[in-house]
Amino acid sequence: MKLSSSHMDNIPSTPGKFKMEKSPYVHRFRHYSSLAKLTFWSSVFLALIILFFFKSPSTSPPNSTPPDLSRRSLKTTFWGGPAWEKRVRSSARIRSQNGLSVLVTGAAGFVGTHVSAALKRRGDGVLGLDNFNNYYDPSLKRARQALLERSGIYIVEGDINDAALLNKLFEVVPFTHVMHLAAQAGVRYAMENPSSYVHSNIAGLVNVLEVCKNANPQPAIVWASSSSVYGLNTKVPFSEKDRTDQPASLYAATKKAGEEIAHTYNHIYGLSLTGLRFFTVYGPWGRPDMAYFFFTRDILKGKSIPVFEGSNHGTVARDFTYIDDIVKGCLGALDTAEKSTGSGGKKKGPAQLRVFNLGNTSPVPVTDLVSILEKLLKVKAKRKMMKLPRNGDVQFTHANISFAQREFGYKPTTDLQSGLKKFVRWYVSYYDSGKKNSH
Repeated sequence: MKLSSSHMDNIPSTPGKFKMEKSPYVHRFRHYSSLAKLTFWSSVFLALIILFFFKSPSTSPPNSTPPDLSRRSLKTTFWGGPAWEKRVRSSARIRSQNGLSVLVTGAAGFVGTHVSAALKRRGDGVLGLDNFNNYYDPSLKRARQALLERSGIYIVEGDINDAALLNKLFEVVPFTHVMHLAAQAGVRYAMENPSSYVHSNIAGLVNVLEVCKNANPQPAIVWASSSSVYGLNTKVPFSEKDRTDQPASLYAATKKAGEEIAHTYNHIYGLSLTGLRFFTVYGPWGRPDMAYFFFTRDILKGKSIPVFEGSNHGTVARDFTYIDDIVKGCLGALDTAEKSTGSGGKKKGPAQLRVFNLGNTSPVPVTDLVSILEKLLKVKAKRKMMKLPRNGDVQFTHANISFAQREFGYKPTTDLQSGLKKFVRWYVSYYDSGKKNSH
């Protein structure tokens, strides 16, 4: 739900002091009891809250097909019942000694799919949750879902803001860990649909933490922050100790807000929380809104591609990180996450609170990315050089990963050329069929 500032400005900040000078009705207002006033304003705010949470904003990008209106409700159909609970338990069953039982939100997403598969391979219990929104082609998410189902991973279709569903999942399975990857991604799209970022990245995170803090036992939580939180920071490489109070986009601001919210729930409720700041993740089964992905598509179609440059023809570079290296970091964070210390929503003692950079430590100019793709695709790109727009994109990113190296041995091993080779092989295989050429 979008609330206009002009509408909110019309609501008095202190209703009890609201005055109507020279009005013939002023005496009538004075006869209202304080209880009536309290009831009225409570009803107003309750209505706003209900409208916000039960009217999920569209997550369709600009110029996309109209959204499926059935997906605008937080109420998830087709969950519950003995058969459903059996599928949930089976998927989350631990099959290795000392294994974890992990709820993965955003499991049909890019990182979520790879992390879920890796956890399952080593014998952990894994249950997925995803709302399959249409921010990008849902058929790709369905294909990832099918991939995971073949390995025994069940993805519950639902929204992270659906508290009833989340509570039910925790009733059925006493998860030891939550890998919270569900989020509204993308820097530029935030200018088109800001409410979707607040809905998913702030309200959604709060709802997940609320359910986790009330669970008994409380799970340890690892969640996806972003390298975007460094915003306008110019000190390189980016360290977890650097300031992150100058976001360059709304997306970055919501992720920074998430880190502050995590601190609050850790402090008050004893939740063990680990935030992961991902740096430009790429690879097979990736996101179509990422540059390397749509560059590949448009180069093959003979279309021109926008290659941005900074002021005074400055280089735009990214710390591209291959998906397998990100997965290693996610599993390392899960394995070293300490238990939460709360019980029944009450903190019993200090709990672990961490944040890590997960990058490749080797920034590569975007022009070099295009050159590598040209060689792999054997097609010359039609480059259209453009100034970096003021839409939230930053000129460069560079991760300092020493903290993650020290805590759980994080060490990326895939360079951009090798990673893009694997991506192109997957891309050609996946899209080289008549059914998928219209993506």
